[in-house]
Amino acid sequence: MEPRSTDMDMDIVDRELAAAAREASPTRYVSRDSREIERVLSAATSSSTTSSSSSSAQPYQRMGISRISTQPDLERHPTALSRIATQRSQHSNTVGRSLKSRESRKPLPAMGAGKPYPPPLPEQEEYVVEFDGPDDPMHAQNWPLRKKMMTAVILGFTTLTSAFASSIFSAATGPVSQEYSVSSEVGLLGVSLYVLGFAFGPTLWAPLSELKGRRPPLVIAMFGFSVFSIGAATGKDIQTILLCRFFAGFFGACPLAVVAAVFSDLFDNRTRGVAITIFSMAVFSGPLLSPFIGGFMVESHLGWRWTQYLVTIMGFVAFLLDLFFLEETYPPVILVAKAAELRRRTRNWGIHAKQEEIEVDFRELVSKNFSRPMRLLLFEPIVTLLSIYMAFIYGILYLFLTAYPIVFRGVHGFNAGESGLTFFGMVVGQLLAGTTVLLQQPWYLRKLKANHGVPVPEWRLHSVVVGAAFFAAGIFWFGWSGYTAEVHWIVPTLSGLFTGFGLMSIFLQSLNYLVDSYLMFAASAIAGNTFLRSLAGAGFPLFAQQMFNGMGIQWASTVLGGLAALMVPIPLIFLLYGHKIRAKSAYAPTFAAPAMGEDDSLEAGFDVSVPEPGPVSPERTTSGTIGANGGAAYLERQGPEYEKEADRASSEHSAARSSVPRTTGGSRGDDVV
Repeated sequence: MEPRSTDMDMDIVDRELAAAAREASPTRYVSRDSREIERVLSAATSSSTTSSSSSSAQPYQRMGISRISTQPDLERHPTALSRIATQRSQHSNTVGRSLKSRESRKPLPAMGAGKPYPPPLPEQEEYVVEFDGPDDPMHAQNWPLRKKMMTAVILGFTTLTSAFASSIFSAATGPVSQEYSVSSEVGLLGVSLYVLGFAFGPTLWAPLSELKGRRPPLVIAMFGFSVFSIGAATGKDIQTILLCRFFAGFFGACPLAVVAAVFSDLFDNRTRGVAITIFSMAVFSGPLLSPFIGGFMVESHLGWRWTQYLVTIMGFVAFLLDLFFLEETYPPVILVAKAAELRRRTRNWGIHAKQEEIEVDFRELVSKNFSRPMRLLLFEPIVTLLSIYMAFIYGILYLFLTAYPIVFRGVHGFNAGESGLTFFGMVVGQLLAGTTVLLQQPWYLRKLKANHGVPVPEWRLHSVVVGAAFFAAGIFWFGWSGYTAEVHWIVPTLSGLFTGFGLMSIFLQSLNYLVDSYLMFAASAIAGNTFLRSLAGAGFPLFAQQMFNGMGIQWASTVLGGLAALMVPIPLIFLLYGHKIRAKSAYAPTFAAPAMGEDDSLEAGFDVSVPEPGPVSPERTTSGTIGANGGAAYLERQGPEYEKEADRASSEHSAARSSVPRTTGGSRGDDVV
């Protein structure tokens, strides 16, 4: 195939955007031919590029990355190109990648024994290990389907265990309060403090999964979770039980923070959405499956302590499964193991993986895991309003752990186990919502392909608007059908179909919307969102009993339903005006769609991310890559310090688009042609 001309490789829109970026920061951008991409020489490619590189300009380096002409690879291996871009994005955004804050003022230590400093490695990038093409069996996405499914089942059980443990203690609050002579609110702290652990746990587990891989945090966390669950089961005083519950939640937050990221390692663009949707259904259904099990245990001769013994058994089973059968899936850490084997067998100590260049930096850790999420939560309207809405809904989920027993035990005379069975109305509603989202996947992929592989975030919000209406209606239904025994118990039970459907629709697609809107800052946006909603989940159960007993079931539900109805316009406003709000954001990126042909795969241009239902690994979101038909200009912003550069590029891009008949999308929210 004859190489295409440079003018065809980058169209006028891409040239305008790249020019604006170069003018804004000339030191960060070096001119190069659009047929060149950043990549590493390997044995498979070095022979094919020797002749061409000898006749062309000598490759140069920026940030230690070699550039060589790879136009044939652009045509042959779009999947490999997407993975290269994903790995570079992961590496550049991992905590500890930047060493600016670690610059030492101390003099450089001597080599010792009178040795001079050795010369630097020639062509340092040649010593960096990579995957051997798009079909390398070491890459988790190339594992056999059976192995992927076994990993998914193990992680599904691990996550279910953590979610299950969050609410099973709700059945034990009464007996615990009586045994230790404390108020019912103090007894409820066993649930609240566990959920509070969900707010703080990801600050450790998420960056650790970026630095050391997915497997070590999961193994460590499930062991810690099981140990503290034993403490809660055997505690001799209320303070021991409550402290153990908090730390069990802290360790139990790890699967919520890491497992969805494992699924993104395992599955490609077309199957990842389905996998994570099913995972989300397990996460949000878990808290509603445990009340009836805990209720029957409390009513039996086993007593309330067996609610925690059961969780301990489940935790140790998950720990053993993760320890013996879970393999590492995070590509950078897989390459670390590969480099270690190559060093051992070749005795060439210069061989290394990119991940081994990273040093933990405390200041950067604080910035990415505390400072930036709080800035987004407080100053980004989309993150602020959606987080308030989702915190309210998450709080209602855990408030129902107290409200349902008030209705079904206090009004209808059920025992604890029978009362827990009524939560299955909400479980079925959540399953229906998850199925609806799965059925929308072909529609979403068609729109994505029509828009050149660039997602428009507002596509996600149609389900959120519908779910918001169902959620508010379900609360009214529950209150006004459950306050009197004259209405059959099945009627308030069936209200869970609406509340469950609304809860899952809102959560799943709202998290997707945050990821699509903020891309490389999505983890920070979701971290702030998770922190606020975990606080609500911990706080709402504490006032539920006073609210429902003091106001009456019907009026308490009316207040909550009215608040839910008042919040319905939040997703509707973002559906109509979200693209304008994001255009003014300092964090929501703006980019042009790659030029893709009709037969181009989605993997050729972009890695379409679907988020985890809980906190996610920091700064792990995949960004755009070079399309199969040419170089799409891409501006990767690293924070507010590049706002001027991004604004300049954005204005130039808009001016170019006004005169060029081309469809674009993404964060601008442009219409799909």
